[in-house]
Amino acid sequence: MNEIIVDIRISPDEYIKQYRIPGCMVSTHARDGRSVRFPADILQPFLLHTGIAGSFKIVFDLHGKFKTIDRI
Repeated sequence: MNEIIVDIRISPDEYIKQYRIPGCMVSTHARDGRSVRFPADILQPFLLHTGIAGSFKIVFDLHGKFKTIDRI
């Protein structure tokens, strides 16, 4: 399996404006420098009134399909 670590900071307003659309993708860079895209809805469990902030480990299968996300 492939895994990446990303550091994310998204304000609540930005999340509502940009990422609440079904099928929306987040584009960012992993800590190792790779450009990555993943479905924004995987961040939903981490959305607080202050937005989403922190470091996350995202695991994908060998075909690039999302498996799990954990705050680290």
